Amino acid sequence: MAKSPMGDPGLSGRFGRFGGRYVPEALAPACRAVEAGFRDAWADPEFRAELSRLLAEYCGRPTPVTRALRLSEELGVRVLLKREDLNHTGSHKLNNALGQALLARRMGKRELMAETGAGQHGVATATAAALLGMKCTVYMGEVDMARQELNVYRMETLGAQVIPVRTGARTLKDATSEAFRHWVTRADESHYCLGSVLGPHPYPWIVREFQSVIGIEAAAQCAQLLAGGVPDIVVACVGGGSNAAGTFAGFASSQARLVGVEGAGGAGATNGTLGVLHGSMSLYLQDDAGQVLEAHSVAAGLDYPGLGPEHAHLAELGRADYVTVTDEQVLDAAGQLARLEGIFPALESAHALAWVAQAARERQFAPDSTVLVTVSGRGDKDAEQVRRLDRERA
Repeated sequence: MAKSPMGDPGLSGRFGRFGGRYVPEALAPACRAVEAGFRDAWADPEFRAELSRLLAEYCGRPTPVTRALRLSEELGVRVLLKREDLNHTGSHKLNNALGQALLARRMGKRELMAETGAGQHGVATATAAALLGMKCTVYMGEVDMARQELNVYRMETLGAQVIPVRTGARTLKDATSEAFRHWVTRADESHYCLGSVLGPHPYPWIVREFQSVIGIEAAAQCAQLLAGGVPDIVVACVGGGSNAAGTFAGFASSQARLVGVEGAGGAGATNGTLGVLHGSMSLYLQDDAGQVLEAHSVAAGLDYPGLGPEHAHLAELGRADYVTVTDEQVLDAAGQLARLEGIFPALESAHALAWVAQAARERQFAPDSTVLVTVSGRGDKDAEQVRRLDRERA
């Protein structure tokens, strides 16, 4: 088996030329402390055992790989679904939130703070905080709070304080900025539980490691299901890209083609240029003067003007392909999976499904190909938004 390109970025925190730690001087010690704490914890069998126990007993892992028989028949390609929508709280986000909460407790922190777009990471962080008896503060853009009211209610019910962000486009980018500002003032007692493979080193690496359980499980499950042991194509949606990074980690050293699917209104890998945002060098939507542009996606969790530095590195290496789909395709794909398989996916996840449907129509897949799609979350949170948009399209 070939060596995986998804390894330890080292003290520099670099994936090729991407990554690093671009933070104010006041935050540098906090980042270094998180890195040291994580390296110590990740090498400790007792920490790993406690996390594994919670992932099994509390989250419900391993999540299954489901054979999507009716969808496969309609598309003419064998489709397997990695079911992160069946994880406790309804998405992959709890894998990382629980890991970081255990790390924070080990480091003596009493408060978790987080940013959230679709609300799933906020719910996961609030859940982990409730489980471990910690305080929780979540920053969320006003636009996202309006379209994700159910998740706001869930966070508050779990005991979190949800702080509306009214600056900029009032979406995920702005919530992340506010969370970093908050952390500067409370780094001694708070742990910033960043939700995606973004931000300064060590966060892109930490989040990928906590999410790698997705790919590790899926690889073992596919080895049992498939004659060749490995799917031909592995597909996941990408905003910042945590579920995709976790999925790809299980297949990066295999022969599987890796495909990350972005929203056409964001598309950092497709349309971005080299820049620095939220402490990391990666690919971002920018104007000619280097100012970061606003992104758009029908999915609040993908409403980010860039992607994680490791994804930028995988794209530059040619190890992963990054493609785009439109909002219209996403809504169609969500309805298709619900109609054919009885699974209502999150709009984020529907991006991955939309590309598979498009590629199948365009006959991009070889005969008898197998495609593994990570269903990163369930669509309950999006039901009202999808109903409204479907009415507008009718």
